[in-house]
Amino acid sequence: MFGHDGLGSSMTSPAVLSRPELDTLVAALIADGYRVIGPTVQDNAIVLAELTSGAQLPAGWSVDSAPGQYRLRRRNDAAIFAHSAGPQSWKQFLHPPRQPLWTMDGNDYRSATPGQVEPMAFLGVRPCDLAAIAVLGRALGHGSHADTSFVQRRAGLLVIAAGCTEPGGVCFCASMGTGPEPGPGFDLALTERIDDAGQRFVVEVGTEEGARVLDLVTSRAATQTEITDAKDAVAAARSRMGRRMPNVDLRTFLADNRDAAVWHEVADRCLTCGNCTMVCPTCFCTTPEDITDLTGEHAERWERWASCFELDFSYLHGGSVRRSAASRYRHWISHKLSTWYDQFGHSGCVGCGRCIAWCPVGIDITEEASRLAGLDHPDTTQAAGSS
Repeated sequence: MFGHDGLGSSMTSPAVLSRPELDTLVAALIADGYRVIGPTVQDNAIVLAELTSGAQLPAGWSVDSAPGQYRLRRRNDAAIFAHSAGPQSWKQFLHPPRQPLWTMDGNDYRSATPGQVEPMAFLGVRPCDLAAIAVLGRALGHGSHADTSFVQRRAGLLVIAAGCTEPGGVCFCASMGTGPEPGPGFDLALTERIDDAGQRFVVEVGTEEGARVLDLVTSRAATQTEITDAKDAVAAARSRMGRRMPNVDLRTFLADNRDAAVWHEVADRCLTCGNCTMVCPTCFCTTPEDITDLTGEHAERWERWASCFELDFSYLHGGSVRRSAASRYRHWISHKLSTWYDQFGHSGCVGCGRCIAWCPVGIDITEEASRLAGLDHPDTTQAAGSS
């Protein structure tokens, strides 16, 4: 997040917001016309929802996560961003789970592509999710067949990132090169600190719009001590990740091990429920749904998320191409960690760990990758870099 010299790498010098000023920032964004989305506690989880007040932020909550496990835990302080990723990602606001494409009444055709989209402000975007937004942007926002609705929603987006100081039990962003420092793509980035001096947020400005938004509230210049402290706190999180992707060329390993016994061993546990694809912040596959009334005068086409674990996902004339659980799991992990490079030039995994925590049987993508690479356990000594 901050420059290697500890002086900051932002457009302007780092600033500091107090806890009340963070609430004021939420109110100022709403008054400025933004729809503010941020973390809040709901249904025993940290979820992402529209905020009407900074009081809705998850003060004093943390998360314990493990394969197939996710639990909220009360903290002994009022930290706002001291939790790891929840079951939802920011993808749902840029690439909705279900959205209309067109309607037709008789010969009257109407496109449902969004027109003027209300600008959104994402508050508290973790580094892995910041990377996921960029990954989605390359998959959906570029090329001759860009997703128009995604492009329109992304165009009006303000991103306020949160530097990660307390990674969770299934986090492995450090080994994917996506954290714990927020990478490029943020307008503002906050690092939360709580000590004897109180609760505060060291703020880095990434864009001109970020600078304009910061000017909507009262802040003060950060001291060199505060800048260094924030930088060190984020850097320390790198060594406290709960998981790590093996430091091998997974792209090649997956391509060369299509017949490995691992696939069938995983299939014996996998329920092919698709949870991993639904919680993944980068999975983007969809399928159309056509709806007509009994008279045939009215028709609609909707788009909804689809999963490569669905038997019908690979259906062609005569049946599905991937009928076994082993083939479907192999396709998912191979696309995520290998063939995604061929399509988009980078990995499709950002190390958020959601697929591990929300798998009903606790299948761990880092463990399976290590087994494929011939390792007994995930490599805990080195980052995976571009693997």
